[in-house]
Amino acid sequence: MTYPAPLEHLTALVAALERVPLDATALRALGDDDLLAITQLGAQAHRLLDARTALFAGELARRSRPELAHDGLAQRSGHRTVEELVRVTTGESRRDAVAAVNTGRMLVAPDTSAGREAGSDDLPMVAPYLTAALQAVRTGSISIGALDVIRAVFDGIDESVAPDALRSAVARVVEAAAHLDVDRLLRLARHAREELDTAALVDRERAQRDARSFRLWTLPDGMTRATWMLDPESAAQVRELVERATSPKRRGVHFVETVGAGDDADAAKASRIAEDERTPEQYASDALVHLLAAGADADSSMILGTGAPQVRVLVTAADLARGEGSGSIEPATGSPEGTVVALPTVHRLLCGGVQTPILIGSTGQPLDVGRSQRLFTARQRVALAARDGGCRWPGCERPPSGCEAHHINEWERDRGRTDVDVGILLCRHHHLLLHDHGWRITRVGPSPEYELVPPATVDPQQRPRPMLSRGREWQRALAG
Repeated sequence: MTYPAPLEHLTALVAALERVPLDATALRALGDDDLLAITQLGAQAHRLLDARTALFAGELARRSRPELAHDGLAQRSGHRTVEELVRVTTGESRRDAVAAVNTGRMLVAPDTSAGREAGSDDLPMVAPYLTAALQAVRTGSISIGALDVIRAVFDGIDESVAPDALRSAVARVVEAAAHLDVDRLLRLARHAREELDTAALVDRERAQRDARSFRLWTLPDGMTRATWMLDPESAAQVRELVERATSPKRRGVHFVETVGAGDDADAAKASRIAEDERTPEQYASDALVHLLAAGADADSSMILGTGAPQVRVLVTAADLARGEGSGSIEPATGSPEGTVVALPTVHRLLCGGVQTPILIGSTGQPLDVGRSQRLFTARQRVALAARDGGCRWPGCERPPSGCEAHHINEWERDRGRTDVDVGILLCRHHHLLLHDHGWRITRVGPSPEYELVPPATVDPQQRPRPMLSRGREWQRALAG
């Protein structure tokens, strides 16, 4: 789209806006509907003006492209980058300037529908799947911030994704963007990409797990600050414990009618909550310190209720049956969406003792919300520890305390039983490796001997590898 005499047009626009009184008293006579309507018009005018400002930023970028070096407009104007030039010229934040330049580069990029050749304007071509988003910016339907979010989320998507599916997914996001703020749009766009590019979920989860960390700093005033970076799966467990600890404080006082002696404990608990002056944040801090200090011998029911954190994993029965798709960790308090996880992660979580699977049928109704016999009991874990002596992955030396119980026969997919002979201890690293990369474990012979079968990508012949127990007493018992 061309703009004849853009300078004159914008000069007239600014003059027109200056004639609109910036006085709250002028709004007093408006009815509610008129006030809402004029607010929506103002927002659309803001989006349209931002789109044109981005267009100007795009032309500034074209005239400041790196190959021009000191002859580029930005550097001739005394600015190191075009983003800095736009930031200083518009008076906006660096983030807004970057978004304007990113959008502007796309708005001034060659238009193949007009018969221009790629690269003729010294700027790269726009990805075809962004056409609908760019058109929405031009018409003022979405903001340049929304376009920048969509561009960033779908950038570099796997080439295995069908172009038609990609364009359709982006079009749906663009349609929703007209009614969403940028923060909610970001979450929606991420989920749309994850549904398209399920193969990338495993890599993303591995990267998030690799990024986990815990650090302590002693501050000058003697206090200590902790920074804890958690992958989504670990965060779900910690969050559930924290919410369990702080929920009495967040819900306020619970009034209990004491009908008999059995209710005295509830009444006393309600009284303690009412008299406790700790904030929810202090509750959470005390709870975590208590757990760390007391460990497994602590009576966690005093502050957290009994049992390990119950993290709920949602997955469709169809995805689980065909082995394709993804699942999600149930949303936490204050979070509108759950965390999308790869299907191998779903299978691994179903092996554990602290997750509850929720299978969703084709009608949208939950089919199965877990069964207590799915989980290995404490006694079975003791037996597995005695038999395996730790992680049985060849070459691993992790002790039983650092292991998880894996169902050799998948609980839902293979209708596997939760018996000791079809369970095996694996450390978290090798449990992840097994589910994410297609390894499998088979049982051989009448005695509890197991073999690890690698995927064809590791060994084309898929030769089994023995998984030897490190339980000394167990080995002696088998030797007679």
